[in-house]
Amino acid sequence: MAGQPQLAFVNFTKDSYITIEGTQTADRFFIIRSGKVRISKEVEIVAEEGGNILGPGDFFAVVATMSSHSHIETAQALTDVSLISVQKEQYPYLIQQNKAVAMKIILHFSKRMRHLDEALTRQTFKHNAESDPSHLFTVGEYYEGQQQYDQAYYAFQQYLKYCPQGKEVQNVRDRMMKIAPHAHSAKTNFDPDELTRNYPASSMIFAEGEPGDELYIIQKGSVKIAKIVDNNKVLLAVLKAGDIFGEMALLEAKPRAASAVAYDDCQVLVINRANFEQMIAAQPQIIARLTTLFAERIWFIYKQLANTLLSEPLGRMYDALLMQLEKDRVNLKTTRSHQFGFGSKELVNMVGLSPMDGSPLLYKILKSGNVQEINNRIFVTDVAEVIVQAEYYRKMQRLGLSRNE
Repeated sequence: MAGQPQLAFVNFTKDSYITIEGTQTADRFFIIRSGKVRISKEVEIVAEEGGNILGPGDFFAVVATMSSHSHIETAQALTDVSLISVQKEQYPYLIQQNKAVAMKIILHFSKRMRHLDEALTRQTFKHNAESDPSHLFTVGEYYEGQQQYDQAYYAFQQYLKYCPQGKEVQNVRDRMMKIAPHAHSAKTNFDPDELTRNYPASSMIFAEGEPGDELYIIQKGSVKIAKIVDNNKVLLAVLKAGDIFGEMALLEAKPRAASAVAYDDCQVLVINRANFEQMIAAQPQIIARLTTLFAERIWFIYKQLANTLLSEPLGRMYDALLMQLEKDRVNLKTTRSHQFGFGSKELVNMVGLSPMDGSPLLYKILKSGNVQEINNRIFVTDVAEVIVQAEYYRKMQRLGLSRNE
């Protein structure tokens, strides 16, 4: 059809490098027509699910291309290969022509995200990340111990709903009676046709371990995504208007891998399994948005996994701030000051530290004078200093590894 972009076919000979980790020119991804491609990284943080050897029908470089970040892996031709080259702006056209390919990418990304998320939990807490509805008791118990009674009450409610014969049923009922006077229980029973929902600040939208069949698009406000493991909490993300969350449970029909809590008053649009296929058919931009979202999250989880390799906790905190600057696409060359969308407690959670271990490190950071906390939000007066500190600790890590080798 006139005016429609044409996908390009490109060939690489055996041993050729197709993409190189760290390069900034991620403007296209590839679908393999024939041959084999090896995917590798400078530091293999976690083994890829399905392996690192790709063949016909597989794709690579989608993460960097759709997130508009640098490449997180190197692709090398193991044999002579023939590839379909897809530029980012051509992706909507690909969706219109072949929704099956687009959905394959979405489902692959969903599984990859869950795999990486579990790896991140194991790296951070040295713990198996699998969860099921019985885990709701652990979630409620944690929030009760933190005197966050709204979240605790919600998790206990869901435990009774999904584990009516569970061994903690009576214990949960006793705990709910105890905290009920302190909890402001948000609405949990929504009409299936109620596609727009409002959640007050601190209310739980869903809890990890809870079965789910809905994804959410934030229309107003912000949402925290967090996990509870070994009586510790790690903050995975702070999402804002336009972001999507909860999609893995919808796509894979598995329990929620993390909890979603309203950071402030928020409004969300709900998409369930019943209307998901209809929305894809009527609004293919939903697939494009999901692909971009998944690519952004996968890129960020890789950065978080790399962060766990830093042996110095203070270095991990500075590195986490730099990660957030990159994630928020802050121009590091021209920006002087910046306010983050989270506070000091969330920063400690991000790097998997307990409040006790994180407090003295926060004191050091705040004492530096460059980092402040204003209205429960971290504010840096000089972005360049954050970069200097993060790069210093990365350099020290590399030197330490070299000495060990």
